[in-house]
Amino acid sequence: MFGEILLTALALVFVIEGVSYALAPSAMRALLEDFLKRDNDTLRIFGLAAAAAGVVAIWLIRMF
Repeated sequence: MFGEILLTALALVFVIEGVSYALAPSAMRALLEDFLKRDNDTLRIFGLAAAAAGVVAIWLIRMF
């Protein structure tokens, strides 16, 4: 069951990424160029914040 949920979540990430690039390729290019300008510590903080937000979101979804 856990594997199925994990694979579904991963597939949803691909769907969201694909739609983002399909609908707004220039905005995605600008976002990627902005990321390339940032130092590793800033990217690490963004990544940890995104992961924490995801954990909180999953916790809230499972709670209700």
